[in-house]
Amino acid sequence: MAGMRLLPEDSDVTQLRPPAAADLISDDDRSVAADSWSIKSEYGSTLDDEQRHADATEALNYRAEYSSDKDEQDGEAVSSMLGFQSYWDSAYADELANFREHGHAGEVWFGGNVMEIVASWAKGLCMDICQGHLPNHAADANSEPVVQREKDLSGWSVLDIGTGNGLLLQELAKQGFSDLTGTDYSEGAVDLAQSLADRDGFTNVKFLVDDILDTKLDKRFQLVMDKGTLDAIGLHPDGPIKRIMYWDSVSRLVAPGGLLVITSCNSTKDELVEEVDTLNQRRNAACQQPGAVGDREASVDSPPFRYLDHVRTYPTFSFGGSVGSRVATVAFLRN
Repeated sequence: MAGMRLLPEDSDVTQLRPPAAADLISDDDRSVAADSWSIKSEYGSTLDDEQRHADATEALNYRAEYSSDKDEQDGEAVSSMLGFQSYWDSAYADELANFREHGHAGEVWFGGNVMEIVASWAKGLCMDICQGHLPNHAADANSEPVVQREKDLSGWSVLDIGTGNGLLLQELAKQGFSDLTGTDYSEGAVDLAQSLADRDGFTNVKFLVDDILDTKLDKRFQLVMDKGTLDAIGLHPDGPIKRIMYWDSVSRLVAPGGLLVITSCNSTKDELVEEVDTLNQRRNAACQQPGAVGDREASVDSPPFRYLDHVRTYPTFSFGGSVGSRVATVAFLRN
């Protein structure tokens, strides 16, 4: 689950909006796809299905209370076959077969240039944080460096969510990271990523089958990368609920003081920041409810994430009097 294809260079559309699933798949295919991405992962669930869905629905209702008029279209979220696990299982089965027959690495989602930019930019952020250099808007006297003054990146633990063919982790390895883990809910993607890493000599990268919406990981990572996974989750018919489940899950995977770096072609920088603000508001409201125990890590004074920075070097274009980019990469600091 690695993201969506970029639009052609001469496109006038600012964000990728794939056609609706109803236009792309039959009723039978839709039924199979719906079964393949249920609230309960095929790898098992630690919570009752109905309870997890109820919790997410309650959070979604909470978010609606904070939505402005411009958010009314969220109720009619665009869905696509790219939101179903069955699509990715099929896609990576084809790419794995192609690799075994021809040695091809497969599709590079967002393009190789974006992947290189994300890896080098993330490295720069990590080095700045190690040296205590935070942007003024994110500086906090109580903030701790992610790694205790590490001068290199070998001590950083890195997780790539929805790793796909794992090429982003290879780029991060080239930047000096060595504790690298990639997860994907498609077993074919994990097989392909592992095969490519073995072929290319990246023996320090490991890959696991895991669903971010129902993760079995019990480790926290100092750098968590997401290149297109949140996009794909949002394209499921239950996208709004699943995005809330995503944020609840990912907030438990990023170590305190760590970084979450999201690359998206379906959300702008401001939209991602707004989504995190909603998460923080929801956590704070839950803690303030009478008799609520709340998340041990959540408090009114310490929301899960703070906006840190975003990539400013992507090519931009003008449309309808507005200037935008086809891709947004945003970093959030875990409190």
